[in-house]
Amino acid sequence: MNAPITAEFETLDTLTPDFERRAESRDLIIGVIGLGYVGLPLAQAFCRQNTRVIGFDVSEFKVEKLNAGKSYIKHISDDSVGGMVETGRFEATTDFDRLAEPDALLIAVPTPLNAHRDPDLDYVIKSTEAIAKRLRRGQIVILESTTYPGTSDEVMKPILEKLSGLVAGRDFGIAYSPEREDPGNPQFETSTIPKVVGADTDAEKRMAVAVYKTIVPQVVPVRDLRTAEAVKLTENIYRAVNIGLVNELKMVYEAMGIDVWEVINAAATKPFGFHAFYPGPGLGGHCIPIDPFYLSWKAREYGLPTRYIELSGEINSKMPEYVINKLAEELSTRLEKAIKGSRILLVGLAYKKNVDDMRESPSLNLLEILEERGAKVDYYDPYIPVVPFDPDHPQYEGRTSTAWDSDSLSKYDAAIVATDHDRVDYAMVLKAVPFVIDTRNATAMLQGEYGDKIIKA
Repeated sequence: MNAPITAEFETLDTLTPDFERRAESRDLIIGVIGLGYVGLPLAQAFCRQNTRVIGFDVSEFKVEKLNAGKSYIKHISDDSVGGMVETGRFEATTDFDRLAEPDALLIAVPTPLNAHRDPDLDYVIKSTEAIAKRLRRGQIVILESTTYPGTSDEVMKPILEKLSGLVAGRDFGIAYSPEREDPGNPQFETSTIPKVVGADTDAEKRMAVAVYKTIVPQVVPVRDLRTAEAVKLTENIYRAVNIGLVNELKMVYEAMGIDVWEVINAAATKPFGFHAFYPGPGLGGHCIPIDPFYLSWKAREYGLPTRYIELSGEINSKMPEYVINKLAEELSTRLEKAIKGSRILLVGLAYKKNVDDMRESPSLNLLEILEERGAKVDYYDPYIPVVPFDPDHPQYEGRTSTAWDSDSLSKYDAAIVATDHDRVDYAMVLKAVPFVIDTRNATAMLQGEYGDKIIKA
């Protein structure tokens, strides 16, 4: 183990060159706090570069599974985790007294919204307090969780300084580097995505850059903490606003008898000035439905409106109701039935294709609305055989995915494709049910054979 740096006369300015040298020689110890969809891939990336990682999590289940060489995230294999453990480069722990051991502490914990749609920094604050009680001279603390500009400086820094008695920028470092994970995207992973880094002093910035240079092809330093925090929000606001736009266009074009998917795909052939975004049944995941409202909340402090954010949020939040209304219309027209008492199959519970992640999934909203309106609903998702606990929908914990065969499918009055998983035989469901509400254009290739059964919504 590397000996802690304790010389009280040394400051980050004098310690940084040695920190950079040790990072380059893979002699640093990296601590990752929060071993979820961001933290575990981050630990994996460092281990691949022969850097030792200590992973911290409050979940004994996660820690025990990881130390046994097993993964609990589908797109990270058991072989990968097993290799991290077997080489001795990775260990997971619930013992937060060990936070003094790493040279760099990377915080990758959830930053949800509370019941009033305001930022909930409880996980960040608790992690910061845990670090502050063990903080030593020469360490750097890097927040990766999405948050509003000012969090690192206004929330974390005072806690770290008060509880440790050390001074940021002189005795220890603070930096911000937004996570850019895209679960299930085979084209990108942590080690192939450029990393933005911001800090308020040159020494802190150099330390943070040194940490990430070991695992990514490009590090992008920005002026300060707030700038880096704003980068992440901007990336997700850009997506939320554009998805809100195409969801609005979907409704307008549908009224005109125009297929919005065909319009977008044709527009995307323009080699400049257009980037394709696609509609859906609502927003899901840990970023896009949540992050824009962190800036809306902070903007109120300056008396400034965020009209685009609010409007896109309003449009996107209406999409589940739009889908259900389309279902009700088709049930009435085709089968002379109401939603109440109808048997509906929800295809896909994950928030995006080919992942087992159902955080903020619009499918859960669809399920809730359908059951409130009296429908008998089952779901099918090859990636989520059993519904895990979700704090916003605890009533669905333990529900199991239905069977996928012709006899089972034939009992439904309709199906809603809410997630366009590749591992789903859409022809089978189109053969079996009277009609399908397709919110993801997953049945596009079957339009010629089953066009009369496909309703895009």
